[in-house]
Amino acid sequence: MRWTDFPKWGRYVADWAAEYHGSLRERPVRAQTKPGEIAAQLAAAAPEQGQPVEDVIKDFERIVMPGITHWQHPRFFAYFPSNASPAAVLADFFTTVMAPQCMLWQTSPAATEMETRMMDWLRDALGLPQAFHGVIQDSASGATLAAVLTMREKALNWAGNQKGLTGQARLRIYASEEVHTSVDRAIWIAGIGQENLVRIPTHGPMRAMDPAKLDAAIKADLAAGFLPAGVIACTGGTGTGACDDISAVCDVAATHELYTHVDAAWAGSAMLCEEFRSLWTGVEKADSVVLNPHKWMGTQFDLSAHFVRAPEDLTRTLAIQPEYLKTHGKDGIINYSEWSVPLGRRFRALKLWFLFRTYGLEGLRTMLRNHVKWSEELCERFRAAPDFEIITDPVLSLFTFRYAPQSATDLDALNQNLVDRVNDDGRIYITQTRTTGALVIRFQAGQFDATRADVMMAYDVITEIAATL
Repeated sequence: MRWTDFPKWGRYVADWAAEYHGSLRERPVRAQTKPGEIAAQLAAAAPEQGQPVEDVIKDFERIVMPGITHWQHPRFFAYFPSNASPAAVLADFFTTVMAPQCMLWQTSPAATEMETRMMDWLRDALGLPQAFHGVIQDSASGATLAAVLTMREKALNWAGNQKGLTGQARLRIYASEEVHTSVDRAIWIAGIGQENLVRIPTHGPMRAMDPAKLDAAIKADLAAGFLPAGVIACTGGTGTGACDDISAVCDVAATHELYTHVDAAWAGSAMLCEEFRSLWTGVEKADSVVLNPHKWMGTQFDLSAHFVRAPEDLTRTLAIQPEYLKTHGKDGIINYSEWSVPLGRRFRALKLWFLFRTYGLEGLRTMLRNHVKWSEELCERFRAAPDFEIITDPVLSLFTFRYAPQSATDLDALNQNLVDRVNDDGRIYITQTRTTGALVIRFQAGQFDATRADVMMAYDVITEIAATL
């Protein structure tokens, strides 16, 4: 295939994309294939000779599409959304065609300067103080790893990268059970070790980290000769939407001069709406914050917004400047590869620019408010339904519930069976989670094109199938 062939196939893909999104409601949300079914249709080795594009596309439709779970489906209620608005997709089309590697200012000045400005736009739209400076990371996991590495270096007086952890005091990081497992992985990769991730008990309806117990744990570790390094708080935890009291957690951390990172990967997008910001009151006290516009805001994966109060701490932790990466003769520039673990960087900021300009902040706020309103309405329908009970009330657009008829002897097994049957049915897609030891059904609304009718269909499907169990 040559660039002279590209216009024909580029138009084909554009038409295919419009048809695909227009027909999503007619498709099962979750892939209905069995393990190994797709691999069995793929050749064991690459072809020696090139093949016509027509044949490749036919096989794409025949082999690949049946094995795709449709994350853009308006009735995708599992996990968290991974939205792809048309405007952001168009921006990524331009980026993919140009294929720039944006690791340094000089390797694409537009990418660096747009990233700076888009992070300023986003910071201001979220109501964060101007003291925060933003960088686009690949994921919240990458941002959390960068935060943990910064905690480590600051606690070790910047000696970790040079001397390693051997012979150093054992570092301690503090978080609740509600934080995402990306925190555990960051602890592993940073060399701190799982045993040194101290889990703080939660309390209250928001399942928040107990600040008094956080303070007690830090004091106990200091007395035992450990070296506390940082605290990771969450807003909108993955399981049930748990929200820490960010202000109180930051106050405890500040008392002990510890770095505080806030994981708002999903819920952070909702902070475009001022009325939801009570969920992260005190965030201005944190050292760093992460949220994922590629979840609920409308920019497809990958685009994670990482805000830091002191960029110099982040770059001191991560920056390496061999001669071939230096930009000579230019003062005051930013090289964002020095703010990230990977050296290579995509031109992700273009997606945000297209998104903000085509929908406007008010258009995005309307989408977010609708999802919250519809989820609350659905929750009340389940609360009133016979044999169903609400386990955790809505946090934004996320709540949990379970099917609990009096005749049931094993509610965990019954609810897992219900989840499996619903997902096999294909009209909607949901997941399970555990809270206070019980298996419950987890629901969230957040797909960019979802309507109230899509959300309400979840009630019809779930109650219909539950009645057959």
